[in-house]
Amino acid sequence: MILEIDCGNSFIKWRVIEGDVVVEGGVVDSDAGLITVLLAKPLLLITRCRLVSVRSDEETSNLIAAISCAFSVEVVCAVPARAMAGVTNGYEDFERLGLDRWLALVGAYELSGRACLVLDLGTAVTADFVAKDGKHLGGFICPGLPLMRSQLQTHTRRIRYDNLSAEQALLQNTPGRTTVEAVERGCLMMLRGFVLGQLQLAHDYWGDDFEVFLTGGDAHLVACAVPDGRVVKDLVFIGLAAACPIN
Repeated sequence: MILEIDCGNSFIKWRVIEGDVVVEGGVVDSDAGLITVLLAKPLLLITRCRLVSVRSDEETSNLIAAISCAFSVEVVCAVPARAMAGVTNGYEDFERLGLDRWLALVGAYELSGRACLVLDLGTAVTADFVAKDGKHLGGFICPGLPLMRSQLQTHTRRIRYDNLSAEQALLQNTPGRTTVEAVERGCLMMLRGFVLGQLQLAHDYWGDDFEVFLTGGDAHLVACAVPDGRVVKDLVFIGLAAACPIN
């Protein structure tokens, strides 16, 4: 069984696969949490591991050491590349493109083989454009819902509410009649507006000859604005397999 890990800024996403089958997976908020969860599942016989991380070198090294010690496996890490799996990195300095972003667009092109727009909706929101020939044209980054919410709560004294209230506020999209409704629905409208702008740009590039991929924790919140979009929650892992093949 292969343990795959996507170590993001806020959370660690993991899954265990056997062949092409996903055996189990989940999300944790710390290295210790990951090890604890995996050790509590003795039927997961982990023999290999591959990892992508956007954290510091020290944090990534600590996680690798913890995994190696707990499961006696070698951990293979994704690294930046100028080109991979038919995709050419479009950044002027290819090493500056976030690894999770890079693997998501590689994964999308692996699935599509045509021009594609990749929208990753997490703590931050990213949009990337990949042409039919695999050339990455670049992309955009903006704050996601968690960051927008956090900034308003940090810089506006009277904006305070809990996560449950936030979730309930998003059950409708009418103008808010409470602060939590106004903030949550306003931020969601900004997010959907960003997505619609990316769609228009993709149409300008390629007409109707492209595919849209949605990934990240908040992808479901904008799916209604992209009726033809393809929601692929494990897009980074598809790219990770291309970056770190294990025989």
